[in-house]
Amino acid sequence: MDLAKPSTHANLEAAFGGESMANRKYLFFADVAKQLGDAQLAKLFRDTAAQETEHAFAHFRLLHPELVVTDPDSVDGPQKQAILRRCLELAIEGETYEYTTMYPEFADQARQDRDGDAEAEFNEQTAESKEHAGIFRKAASNFGLLTPIEHHHADRYGVALQALEGNGVAGETPDPLPGQWICKVCSMIYDPAVGDPDSGIAPGTPFEAIPEDWKCPICGARKASFVPYHSPELLPA
Repeated sequence: MDLAKPSTHANLEAAFGGESMANRKYLFFADVAKQLGDAQLAKLFRDTAAQETEHAFAHFRLLHPELVVTDPDSVDGPQKQAILRRCLELAIEGETYEYTTMYPEFADQARQDRDGDAEAEFNEQTAESKEHAGIFRKAASNFGLLTPIEHHHADRYGVALQALEGNGVAGETPDPLPGQWICKVCSMIYDPAVGDPDSGIAPGTPFEAIPEDWKCPICGARKASFVPYHSPELLPA
């Protein structure tokens, strides 16, 4: 495959994204069907999702032939190191893009849509405008919450990469970051300086003061699912 041609590369990227999205969408549909008692339809969605995964993998192999392993037993130590290093590099690249560019831009756009032409349209249709404004506010809030999560993921990958290169052992800071707590389910980080205004938790509210019935704004996990946040750190070998 000649990836020197930008159109081919762009098409493979788009195909990978489409198949990946289809996989998660069908798994969601399978969960809905299961909840509604249709086991046969749930199985159909799961089977199709698995096929979409294979399609996505095929596209990704063409995009990154350096990661294709046909005979694991023939791969020596340095080659394994190089392949794993490349996986971590791509993971860091993706997570860094998400927390530095993608989610901040999405959050800004959501705020702009709420305050701009869309809001004028909403004013003409009161009921619909309230519903959409709420959706946009939630979108902006969620994008803002996801930014530190992706930062956390990128930091963990960075530490793992350094550990893989023999510079130490991947670990965490011995002391948690003051006031910050992380969800064990989705890695949402509660920062008391920000709070959770959408849930009625004002900025400046310490985690200990949050009501026990509060839930993670990203995944809905209970407050008990949060633990003090220790940031990733490279430890001496």
